[in-house]
Amino acid sequence: MRLSDFDYNLPKNLIAQKPIKPRDHSRLLLISKKTGKVGHKHFYDILDYLKAGDVLVLNNSKVMPARLIGKKETGGKIEVFLLNKIKNNLWQCLLGGKRRRPGLEIKFGRELRCRIVKDNKDGTWEIKFNKSGKEFMKVVGKIGLTPLPPYIKRNIGRRADNEDYQTVYADDKKIGSVAAPTAGFHFTPALLKKLRKKGVLLKYVTLHVGLGTFAPVKVDNIKKHKMHAEWVEADKKTITDICLAKSEGRKIIAVGTTSARTLETIFSKIRNPKSLSCRRAGEIRNYSGWTDIFIYPGYKFKAVDALITNFHLPKSTLLMLVSAFAGKKNIDKAYGQAIKKKYRFYSYGDAMLIY
Repeated sequence: MRLSDFDYNLPKNLIAQKPIKPRDHSRLLLISKKTGKVGHKHFYDILDYLKAGDVLVLNNSKVMPARLIGKKETGGKIEVFLLNKIKNNLWQCLLGGKRRRPGLEIKFGRELRCRIVKDNKDGTWEIKFNKSGKEFMKVVGKIGLTPLPPYIKRNIGRRADNEDYQTVYADDKKIGSVAAPTAGFHFTPALLKKLRKKGVLLKYVTLHVGLGTFAPVKVDNIKKHKMHAEWVEADKKTITDICLAKSEGRKIIAVGTTSARTLETIFSKIRNPKSLSCRRAGEIRNYSGWTDIFIYPGYKFKAVDALITNFHLPKSTLLMLVSAFAGKKNIDKAYGQAIKKKYRFYSYGDAMLIY
């Protein structure tokens, strides 16, 4: 398939600049994988589409303030955007500004400094900082800025975004994303409580969102696109409970493309999750590791039965994933309806349930 197959025209006024409040009052477009039938609800109506015993899988990664504004030796400003920790105080980063080169020293506030070590020749750089571990993250927490996407047009550093650009269930022990798992924005504590009361099982996995999720596709033949690796984690009990649900015919609903990619990564390593007796410990254990899974039309899903997702950018790997899940014709139809009915798009926008 060609990159142009995943292009569409979106009026700029449909790009959401601020979140809806309360979060669960965003709109919800429904689309059936089998029939292509489209419906229109609000997100709080999600209760009507999940049953007791269904498993809702959410990504609990927390966004870190990944944008660091520093000064070069000449006094000029430069932005360092944290991506992944390679080891100790060595990070993979994006760099803004001009005259970037290995050896360049950059200074920030609170005595934080770094040196450019290497140009990775893929748009990223290796950067070595003078602090590491908890000390480093404490400083970043003080001076770093929320990494809003470039299509949100306002000055960086808006205090409200520190809270708005997180899910309500983001885990303080799982900080590491540089972009939010935005399908989770629509949940409120009250809505999660109602889901539990209904008997829906809430399970959490972790994918630290990085360049793999938001890097643009630059090749015409999408099969030649190489995903950047991102870190994923899931504990044994979560995997066991999902296996058991599948063996009993209960539905697995992924909240967002990151949860879907995490599940598909893990379950691609389990031979037959539908028939696996989850009381056997043999095949199932805590999972952690890097994933570069790239899902596009033709992929056969192994774990996910339904998907809650936002409306994604043209030509993005996220749009390719939802097209693989729902069928490209269904996604084209859904997006056409969403534009016609003036849904709000992208990170702070409305949601879709593919079932």
